[in-house]
Amino acid sequence: MDQERRGNLFIGVLLILVGGWFLASQFFPEVAQLINVQFSWPWWIIGAGAAFLLFSVLGRTPALAVPASIIAGIGGILLYQNNTGDWASWAYAWALIPGFAGVGSMLMNFLQGRFGAGLREGLSAVLFSLLIFAVFGSFMGGPRILGQFWPVLLIIGGFWLLLGGRLNWD
Repeated sequence: MDQERRGNLFIGVLLILVGGWFLASQFFPEVAQLINVQFSWPWWIIGAGAAFLLFSVLGRTPALAVPASIIAGIGGILLYQNNTGDWASWAYAWALIPGFAGVGSMLMNFLQGRFGAGLREGLSAVLFSLLIFAVFGSFMGGPRILGQFWPVLLIIGGFWLLLGGRLNWD
C-alpha cells in the first residue's frame, strides 16, 4: 500500500472513530461520561495534532507529521489566547504557522532518515517564522522586547538568505 493510501486510511479511521463517539454521546449521554472531557477546547485541537503525529509514526506515513505540527501549533496559540484572553495577539501570532510547518518538515525528514535535509528545511522555516513573528509583533502590539531594534531582524534575515544557500547541510 503506498503512503498516500495509507495516510488516507489512517485519517479515515480517525474521523470515523471520533465522529462515532460524538454521535453516540449525543444519543446516549452516559457514553460521554466514559471519557472525561473537562479539557478546555484548545486541548482538543492539540490532541488532534498529536493523533496525526501518532498516525504518522504508526502508519509509516511521515508526511502526516507536517499537518500534525501545524494543527498542534495552532492549538497551542489558541490555548494561550483562551487562557489569557489575548485574542488580539492573532494579529502577529499567525506568523508562527510557517515555523510549525518547519517543525513538521523536520519530523517528516527525521522519520525518513534524512537528518540533514530535515534540519535545512525545518530550521529555515522556523527561523523565518520567528523573524516575521518578532517583526510583526513589535509593531502590532506584541511583546516590546525589540523596541526600536526590530529592523535588525530584517538585516539578519537578509544575511541568512544570502549565506544560507552557501552552507552544505547534507
